[in-house]
Amino acid sequence: MALQNPHEVIYLTEEEYLKSELTSDFKREYLDGQAYAMAGAGYNHNCIAGNVFRKFGNHLEGKPCTPFMADMKVRLGKDYVYPDVVVDCSKMSGSDMFSENPVLIVEVLSKSTRKTDTAVKLLRYINLPSLQEYVLIEPDFVSVQVLRRNRHWLPEYYFLDDSVVFESIGLTLTVEEIYDRVDNADMNEFRQEKQQNA
Repeated sequence: MALQNPHEVIYLTEEEYLKSELTSDFKREYLDGQAYAMAGAGYNHNCIAGNVFRKFGNHLEGKPCTPFMADMKVRLGKDYVYPDVVVDCSKMSGSDMFSENPVLIVEVLSKSTRKTDTAVKLLRYINLPSLQEYVLIEPDFVSVQVLRRNRHWLPEYYFLDDSVVFESIGLTLTVEEIYDRVDNADMNEFRQEKQQNA
């Protein structure tokens, strides 16, 4: 069963969702028996997700962990979501349509997804036995929030001039690297100050 309207929310069984997702014209997340069409992302959102994915990919080249961006579903019990970036270190095969054992999940927030990402998904994500880190990144201002299993999921915040250690994959990135090419007031001011001090 395909959704005719991208903004429509309809009830489907898990089996109906998985089958219809193969032929759907747009990506849909599946939470509590409902399929939700995903809205397109803007410039800043795509810059951040792309920066993180590229850095993760370069770092993990030749290693058993694989980064995915936007098109790999994560299975949360009977729910399915599309994180912006996910890293899976299990032995997924070429036929796998979703990750069941992510170690690291990154979501770039937006007005339309903030509540879901910071509440609904958060509760489901931290119950995944494999997950070690959950990262929430703001696109409209500079703020990176990291929740780690080994810190009892207490949030830690990072800003410009900070470095973020992604412990689950052994990678450190500066906040500036995460926000490369992003056009918001914080980054524009930061770049201007950097040029003046050069």
